[in-house]
Amino acid sequence: MKSVSDIFSEQGMLVDLIDDFKHRPEQEVMAQTIYDTVIKGNDLVCEAGTGTGKTIGYLIPALMTGQKTIVSTGTKHLQDQLNQKDLPVVLDALKLPITTAVLKGRSNYLCLERMEAALNDTKDLSFRQITDLQEIVNWSSSTASGDINELDMIQENNSVQGLITSTIDNCLGQNCPHFDNCHVFKNRKAALEADLVITNHHLLLADMTLRETGFGEVLPLADIIIFDEAHQLPGLASTYFSQTLSSRQLLELLSDTKIANHKEAGDIQELPSVLDHMEKAIRDIRLIFGGKDRRLIWQDIWNDGVLPVELPRFLEIFQSLLDILEPASERGNLLDNCYQRSRQHYDFIETFSEKQREEQIRWVEVKGHHFYLNQTPVNIAESFQQRLSTYHASTIFTSASLAVNDDFSHFSQQLGLADVKQCILESPFDFQKQTTLYIPLDLPEPAQSGFFDSFIQRAIDLLAFSDGHAFILFTSHQSLNKASDILGNKLEYPLFVQGKAPRSELLNKFRQTKHAVLLGTNSFWEGVDVKGEALSLVIIEKLPFASPDDPVLQARLNYLSKKGINPFMEYQVPQATIILKQGVGRLIRDVADRGVCAICDKRIISKAYGKRILSGLPDMPISHEIKDIEKFFGNVIAN
Repeated sequence: MKSVSDIFSEQGMLVDLIDDFKHRPEQEVMAQTIYDTVIKGNDLVCEAGTGTGKTIGYLIPALMTGQKTIVSTGTKHLQDQLNQKDLPVVLDALKLPITTAVLKGRSNYLCLERMEAALNDTKDLSFRQITDLQEIVNWSSSTASGDINELDMIQENNSVQGLITSTIDNCLGQNCPHFDNCHVFKNRKAALEADLVITNHHLLLADMTLRETGFGEVLPLADIIIFDEAHQLPGLASTYFSQTLSSRQLLELLSDTKIANHKEAGDIQELPSVLDHMEKAIRDIRLIFGGKDRRLIWQDIWNDGVLPVELPRFLEIFQSLLDILEPASERGNLLDNCYQRSRQHYDFIETFSEKQREEQIRWVEVKGHHFYLNQTPVNIAESFQQRLSTYHASTIFTSASLAVNDDFSHFSQQLGLADVKQCILESPFDFQKQTTLYIPLDLPEPAQSGFFDSFIQRAIDLLAFSDGHAFILFTSHQSLNKASDILGNKLEYPLFVQGKAPRSELLNKFRQTKHAVLLGTNSFWEGVDVKGEALSLVIIEKLPFASPDDPVLQARLNYLSKKGINPFMEYQVPQATIILKQGVGRLIRDVADRGVCAICDKRIISKAYGKRILSGLPDMPISHEIKDIEKFFGNVIAN
């Protein structure tokens, strides 16, 4: 067996396997630290700065141990990138007979039963949906994995995707007539037999929840679990450890009940009327929450007085559906599935309006035509540790942004991590030579009048120096859309806006278009890799503090206050620091990259908490003068 040094050193095997390979001491230290950690069965939190090469830095030492490994990434896109780009290099380096599998959530795989049902009931489908469905049918006979990502026509929010994939609610499991050819279970079987399984946080957290409830599992047990982009885990775990019921699920239940009745009964005369009444009641409840997208504290809505009247009426209609489905459930698997789902949904709604426990947050999200009832734990640390312990694995948490000023406390406390090894590896990039951090002090603060207009004008000035080649990152969709309207009329550069096309399509067009400018929020602050001149300027509107109106955040801050903890300094500031590190990290992705990061929020200089955030960023030369930025780009062009 080769040593870590044999592979990662200046004369190691990676030199011949990777074009333009440069020995990175940080990567070698990371690999050695991970190897030593998992051999001893310990756990590790490792911040690996941008450019460390952490994917190969953790894959090789984990597989060198010969232990079964699960790698969990932040997104499905990163899963595919790891599998198609990095893994072949690793397997070539190790020369070991390692079997691998990629496993995603069930919504990523074609469901043959759902596809067949959609083909048999096309009367409510559009011409485009029917055309897409036919293309899916043609593809279904040749695909081995059933991964719908193989289909170019399946883009984000494609309306036909829900018709041909299953959910945990409507999956018939072993009672499905297509079970022997089920792509979900085929891929899960491959994962059980593989030495390395590449999954994502969403699926792993869902697996944790399934194991706790006793409803089985999705992923195999492993000796090593590696969480890449681990900074996402606290937020995602909060979501997955929540209980949620949406109006979409309720409406899908009604639709599936109609289909089940048609296939397995057809003679339940009172059912159509009850389903119609229930659909109207669901839509009436949606109207109570108002027209715009927002998040609301359940108790506040309840106290307004309308829900205490309407919800019992809805449950009365729902009970009528249960009374019909209970005896009908014996007539077939589809009707039984609908009855079981109805029972669960009814119980959830009935208990949701009861007196709230202190450790739970009950809130409603309104999004488009749908509402979502959510019950979220205030503190997920204990739950996360309990669920993680069932895997009996050595765990590695890694990301480019886990520590706040070299301190992992904020991250570790959220997940209940104690007695874990810690490692911080600086980026190999020379930020002093490759970058400048521009912080204008002549703009108003974000809460002051005139800020947004001043920010937009300053962004236009900066874009003139960089000749486009820029990301502009916002903290809200409202600001992004407002800026899009203004800049669309004022800029001569090609403008790409989040929401106008799928994320992957926007990024590809941005990379391929000279002088392009991309406006983004949320997902564009992280996980985006654009090397070279195409991205030479990152403009950040303001410090990324979460909205104070968010009901989950409000509850968490109140929880910390009651424990005598300063919620702003000990929670909100560290959160903003981690997000900002991710945003700044979009700029320099290679040793040859050069560029400017502009943070247009002077609180990072003028406020004590701002200075704490600033000290957590890479060590970049700072300027407050716009002429320095003009000079920077003048030198870049000259060179």
